[in-house]
Amino acid sequence: MQIPVYNINGELVRNIDVSDEVFAAPYNEALIHQAMVRQQANARQGTASTRTRSEVSGTSHKMFRQKHTGSARAGSRRSPLRRGGGITFGPKPRDYRQSMPKKMRRVALRSMLSARVREGRVRVLEDFSLEEPRTREMVRIMEAMEIASTVLLVLDEPDSNIVKSARNLNGVKTIPAELLNVVEILLKKEILMTEPAVRKVERLWGRRLSQGGNGASVSGVMPSADN
Repeated sequence: MQIPVYNINGELVRNIDVSDEVFAAPYNEALIHQAMVRQQANARQGTASTRTRSEVSGTSHKMFRQKHTGSARAGSRRSPLRRGGGITFGPKPRDYRQSMPKKMRRVALRSMLSARVREGRVRVLEDFSLEEPRTREMVRIMEAMEIASTVLLVLDEPDSNIVKSARNLNGVKTIPAELLNVVEILLKKEILMTEPAVRKVERLWGRRLSQGGNGASVSGVMPSADN
């Protein structure tokens, strides 16, 4: 399949061929959901802890005699029913990590990327760089690309000037191609990728050219071995 490439002024430059395996994969909602739940679970620290009645301070002496008081029988002040008492069934430190086969994670990411392409939410930008951090220039680029919602800016390599220029913009997240994941794609409505980032995504999550995959080329010209 082909995707248009724009320059920083929002002008169409050319169309590039991209891998169908990465950008035209079938949608698998169940796998995407599993990958999202796994990633969010693995991000949890699992350090929440409460004290039970055996761990809180206080006497274990019976508060008052059992009978003839007109009140309900009561034992320790550390009872969960009383202020300052222990917590019943409270959280304890635990590991929330979930495992998921690598092949399944790759399929989920390809499925999510392909869904965004079909929805017309993926735009490819020519490789660009900024001589110095300048938020105004980043705003101009976003306006030229007609992006008015949240956007995930995917770069082939981290660029400090681009990162600093975009970090003050609400709803804009910059991420290197190798850290692209299902949750970040779901959180943003648009994806803006540089052309080198597209090629890197194909190398990371697509078949190699030697395996008969749909290689990435520009205007019908087969790519070199470096791609």
